[in-house]
Amino acid sequence: MFGYYIIAGLIFLVSWYVSHKLKSKFKEYSKIHLQNGMSGKEIAEKMLADNGITDVQVISVPGQLTDHYDPSKKTVNLSEPVYMQRNAAAAAVAAHECGHAVQHATAYSWLKLRSTIVPAVSVSSKLSNFVIMAGLILFATGSAIGSWVFGIGILLFAVTTAFAFITLPVEFDASKRALVWLETNNMVTPQEHEGAKDALKWAARTYVVAAIGSLATLLYFISIFLGSRD
Repeated sequence: MFGYYIIAGLIFLVSWYVSHKLKSKFKEYSKIHLQNGMSGKEIAEKMLADNGITDVQVISVPGQLTDHYDPSKKTVNLSEPVYMQRNAAAAAVAAHECGHAVQHATAYSWLKLRSTIVPAVSVSSKLSNFVIMAGLILFATGSAIGSWVFGIGILLFAVTTAFAFITLPVEFDASKRALVWLETNNMVTPQEHEGAKDALKWAARTYVVAAIGSLATLLYFISIFLGSRD
């Protein structure tokens, strides 16, 4: 398991760096006040209206970086700072979450795929680590079923890894839609647009790190499984 701890440690360090950088970027771009004077809530409502979406509500939720789109309730959930503030960071996040609403309204294929496997991911994410650990313990004690249990755990973990990679095009596309809309509708100045673009770039990197980390862990478990069968 020493190799696992090395991988986990590296993933943690990279994740921490990206998360720290993301927070600093949002703090930086929160100081760039929008010349149009619109709040994140107003930005979101206008983007929805411009895309002909009338059945999605923009609401405020507690916390920071808790922004998300809920397709089941059809709500764009903006954290309190994003909901109220009038700066480049708030505009970027609000437009990005509305990008997901546009994906939903236009039946974007990657979003549909991600939504389809959410139930399976919910189960596998809760069980995979327990099943993998049980398999490793059984294998270490010489149990004949250890490798089978371990293999099932790997399959469960593979589902969460696949979900992490399916999430990437969904997030990148939402950012692209957001930035194009902000620019083409003259919602931001060139400086504000660059701030919004940079903020979303670092937000996207959190998903990239998560996907790569999950893949590295999966490959490590697979190598152990294949080694145990030699």
